[in-house]
Parts: sequence; C-alpha cells; structure tokens
Amino acid sequence: MPAEMCTPRNGKVYLLVPGNHRGAEPGATPYEDVSVTEMTEKQSPWTNPWVLGWIGLLVVFLIANFIMVYLAVTNNPGLVVDDYYERGQNFEQNMLKRQARDPGWEMKLLSPGSVGVAEPADFGVRILDKQGNAVAPDSVTFHAYRPSDARQDFSVPMSVRDAGVYRAEVSFPLLGVWDILISARHGEDEYHLPHRVSAGVN
Repeated sequence: MPAEMCTPRNGKVYLLVPGNHRGAEPGATPYEDVSVTEMTEKQSPWTNPWVLGWIGLLVVFLIANFIMVYLAVTNNPGLVVDDYYERGQNFEQNMLKRQARDPGWEMKLLSPGSVGVAEPADFGVRILDKQGNAVAPDSVTFHAYRPSDARQDFSVPMSVRDAGVYRAEVSFPLLGVWDILISARHGEDEYHLPHRVSAGVN
C-alpha cells in the first residue's frame, strides 16, 4: 500500500507508510509515521561516502594542477630558440663533429656586483684556450632571456676591450629573474656560457 501524507504535527509533515503499528484496532491497516525531514536527512548525498570520495579526488586534482602551474611559472623552463627544428636535424652527427673540433676554450663571466632595473650594467667574458692564451672568436653576443615572458628577450653584440676580453653595456627593463647566455661563434660552431641574474634584487 502506498504511503499517505498525514496532517502536520509538531512543525513536521509526516508520511504514513505500512508498518507494524502497536495498538491498532482490529481490521485496521497498520501504519507507522516517518518524518519527511528524517527521510531527507537519510537520503542526503553529502553523507554518501562515494560522493565524498569523488569530491576528494577532484580537490586533489585541482591542487596538483595549481602546483604544476606555479612551478612552471616560477622555475626556469629552459632557453628555447626559434629554429629549434632545424637545429635538431642530424643532432647526433653535428654533436660528434663539434666534439672532434672542440678547441677546449675556457669562458669566464665578468659580471658587475649588482644589477639594477633600467640601469646600464657592464657585462664581460674572458675567453682563453687550453694553454691560457687569449682567443679571438669571429663574434661574441650577449643574449638575455626572460623566463616568464619571451617577448622581453633581447641580445647585444659584445666588443673586444682587451686580449680575449669582450664586453657589452646591458640594461634590463624589468625587475626579477633573467637568464643570460654569452655566445661565442667560431666558424660554424658556437660556444655558450649560461648564467642567471636578478635585476633590482639585492
């Protein structure tokens, strides 16, 4: 027999559902009263362990993604060149050739004590061969990379100031971390000296 709605009592609406009702008159259909509020509380999805489990997994997933995005923004993603595909062609063969022609140069960065924002700073590099003699490469270039914004990347040619010493006046337009790369080109080969600086941070 289906449940029937009963008159409100004590601020609650009751359903009459079949059951064993004590004291029922002979021949009467036994009923027991169940509060609609009690039924709603028993059927609440927020008390279901499966629902709580899925919510927990969703929260963990969102937190993990937030951490990954944070690390990607704050850490160095590496320096990327525009012609990466062309440079990647025959990589192993080119690497073996470079190793065979490696002159064993020693490149030492000559950096200022502090680097300001939008203030000229004198950066240099000393390039020596295996015997400690000054080297004269075809060209030397100072590259600056902004890890968080590639549109701010720039490069400055470095000029010879002394035997084996090349310098350039560099101004960083924004506060924060910059990756620099000094590139010395000799014939078909390039030799690099990477470094990281913080502009405007003491």
